[in-house]
Amino acid sequence: MLAMGLAQGTAVAGPSSPAAGTGARAAAADDPYTQAFLTQYGKIKAASNGYFSPDGLPYHSVETLMVEAPDHGHQTTSEAVSFWMWLEAAYGRVTGDWAPFNAAWAVAEKTIIPQHADQSTADSYNPSSPATYAPEHPLPSGYPSALDATVKVGTDPLATELASSYGTMDVYGMHWLMDLDNVYGYGNKPGTGGESGPGAGASFINTYQRGAQESVWETVPQPTTDLFKYGGPNGYLDLFVDDASYAKQYKYTNAPDADARAVQAAYWAYRWASAQGKASDVSASVAKAAKMGDYLRYAMFDKYFKRVGDCTDPASCPAASGRDSQHYLLSWYYAWGGAAAGSGGGWAWRIGDGASHQGYQNPLAAWALSNVPSLTPKSATARSDWSKSLTRQLEFLTWLQSSEGAFAGGCTNSWEGSYSKPPAGTPTFYGMAYDWQPVYHDPPSNNWFGFQAWGMERLAAYYHETGNATAEAVLSKWVAWASSETTVGADGSFRFPSTLNWSGQPDTWNAASPGANAGLHVTVVDYANDVGVGAAYVKTLTYYAAKSGDEDAAALAKALLDAMALNATDKGISVPETRKDYNRFNDEVYIPDGWSGTMPNGDTIEPGSTFIGIRSWYKDDPDWPKVQAYLDGGAAPTFTYHRFWAQAALALAFAIYAELLVEGGSEPGGDTEPPTVPAGLTVTATTSNSVSLSWSASTDNVAVTGYDVYRNGVLAGNATTRTFTDPDLAAATEYSYAVAARDAGGNTSALSAAVTATTKTGGSTGTGAVKIQYRNSDSNSSDNQIRMGLQVLNTGSAPIDLSTVKVRYWFTADGGPSTFGTYCDYAALGSSNITHSVVAVSSPKTGADRYLEVGFTGGAGTLAAGASTGELQLRLNKSDWSNFNESNDYSRATNTAYADSSKVGAYVAGTLAWGVEP
Repeated sequence: MLAMGLAQGTAVAGPSSPAAGTGARAAAADDPYTQAFLTQYGKIKAASNGYFSPDGLPYHSVETLMVEAPDHGHQTTSEAVSFWMWLEAAYGRVTGDWAPFNAAWAVAEKTIIPQHADQSTADSYNPSSPATYAPEHPLPSGYPSALDATVKVGTDPLATELASSYGTMDVYGMHWLMDLDNVYGYGNKPGTGGESGPGAGASFINTYQRGAQESVWETVPQPTTDLFKYGGPNGYLDLFVDDASYAKQYKYTNAPDADARAVQAAYWAYRWASAQGKASDVSASVAKAAKMGDYLRYAMFDKYFKRVGDCTDPASCPAASGRDSQHYLLSWYYAWGGAAAGSGGGWAWRIGDGASHQGYQNPLAAWALSNVPSLTPKSATARSDWSKSLTRQLEFLTWLQSSEGAFAGGCTNSWEGSYSKPPAGTPTFYGMAYDWQPVYHDPPSNNWFGFQAWGMERLAAYYHETGNATAEAVLSKWVAWASSETTVGADGSFRFPSTLNWSGQPDTWNAASPGANAGLHVTVVDYANDVGVGAAYVKTLTYYAAKSGDEDAAALAKALLDAMALNATDKGISVPETRKDYNRFNDEVYIPDGWSGTMPNGDTIEPGSTFIGIRSWYKDDPDWPKVQAYLDGGAAPTFTYHRFWAQAALALAFAIYAELLVEGGSEPGGDTEPPTVPAGLTVTATTSNSVSLSWSASTDNVAVTGYDVYRNGVLAGNATTRTFTDPDLAAATEYSYAVAARDAGGNTSALSAAVTATTKTGGSTGTGAVKIQYRNSDSNSSDNQIRMGLQVLNTGSAPIDLSTVKVRYWFTADGGPSTFGTYCDYAALGSSNITHSVVAVSSPKTGADRYLEVGFTGGAGTLAAGASTGELQLRLNKSDWSNFNESNDYSRATNTAYADSSKVGAYVAGTLAWGVEP
């Protein structure tokens, strides 16, 4: 048992303790760590402390004079918003009040998630031509970069599926950066798609457009919707892209780690609210997170949808179709844009990114999006994408773990951002080149210990929820290394690694036999006591200790948490930091020769401009004299910052420690009673590659929070409801299943009585309940092609093996030859997984002497209950290209939006399952 460490008198200012009857946990705020959470929460939410803008968004920091990833403290990032969502989820667990969590999502939708007015020409997007290629360059001086239409780009396999799922071509993701006080003066306000200039209100902005060496000190900020009102004659566009002419446009950039954290926050909210019997209170917000996770899959694709692996020349690297461009990792960004409203253009673009950093991966989010029904996205292929991403992320972390235990940088499918050839001997991960400093180089991206702590916190949370053996092995090695480099003094001082140095490289990845990475090493250059990083580190140790029982990790988590709590301020918890890097305020910002323009406040942008020269308003900041004195030769200035993400992370560290190591049983008075054993385990359905199960509810003295499903004695997955489908199994194979219940304290019941299930031979179809939706893709009924869109929906309660499904569209040949050409121009499942041919009807009927039969290969997989295949874009022609008369065709209709069609038939295992034959 661990003794309490927070001093008496640490609690509690701010929100009141939860009232009886709220459905919150049993130990309602009586322990000092929950009290510390409420105190920290109260400081963050107190209006007088200045954490939130008038629009209700969290600032990056309370203080304004700050240059790091954002270049002003009163900007915000999607990262801060995602921490806000998680903070409110933790508050809901403690108090039973879920209104603040829902409010965070509502504010995000009105502000940082671009509305339709902010991406008004999204309907013009062509998935077959996602974007025009422009190479990246190592230095800002390599820009503007010339567009090169001769380099082939691949096909976007997500867009049509997403549009079908949500009824819009708009992208649902957070833009990464906003100027909440409109300090720059663009006035690019959410919901307007324009530039209203200086004045109150938040503004979309963007930075970082010029290669890996461009640091925050070398950026030229610009509005996301560039209407040429500021900058030069072409706005800011010709600083970044060299083109024959320029069009007014919008462009947004998504930070995938932030959107994944928002999903993570929604998972916790759902889990905790469910334990309180309040799942319905958060269901709408959880559905928004699932939708965000659907679009977040763009982070899994190469930037220009080129083939993943061995892509070392822009001209010869193939443009991909289907899933060949998908690497299944969380890359550094995805982005989208298009013509500004009223600009006279109708075009839009989307890109992914081939560079992936270890610190951006989120196994917990991937697991939740592929295993928790309430978080499963609507799109047909989303669940399988996230399931494969989970496996790939775990492999990625295993590949990058050094001999000591820390994680090296990452990989890229596009060396130097231009599909160049990596140096000889560079190891690879699924054909992608190892990069010790992926994405940015000033400073090297993987030298910051924070990326270690951030990434491991997510892995540890996943391990805590699932007990995954790979996660446990990776974590145990990392925890041992990090712990050996951490000290906590008797006086409350503490330190852990800050800057890391890397040598050697990992072994080329072999999934069947991973290497030991004997030549990959990390050393610690210096140490720090950053409280935000410390909070992530404590969460990692807490999740790991609660699941593994590692008492040393639990003790270190407690010691660090207690030491950080001693640094309380009126606004939160913070330690002073000396900013030697502020000598860079006078750094030159590269501007090409001959280019000139102005910022909204009149600052000139021209060759020789400096960081402060195009941000002269900084000299009006109350803290500027400290910086000026440093620039004049004095000592480096010291600041005590209150970054929102760090303060929220500290609050969460208190809450999670209280939940898992106080309430969870490692501290006196914790919950040690396991739930009752699940009863009534039943096999409800089988297919050739899946087994579906259900069971009766367990009970617990506090609350049951989930169930662990074991296949042949090994954990197969987790469920928050009393049903589970185990996918990707072998056909005609017997499996044994048992289920255990668990509670919020980490207690697990004994296993239920086992049941056996045998998957069917190939061709099993589950319930066989499907329907067909159709749209007419060609208004001309007398031309030489028949064009249509079809999608199959599983209306049953079990997965369907798509290889057993056939779809028939009946038509008349209207004379001419008896041979036909058939084509699948696009399929959300991949065109290569779709079969199509014309078959003659044995006994012709009115309106039907032929039918187009559409089927699926084994590669299409299964269609989950309630899911859709997404759009299939199909067409056919006679071999002599003579005209049809479609007006009398049985299956043809005139609707141009998808609708149920009873005149298009669906057959499952040869039996008509939908529609009326002619």
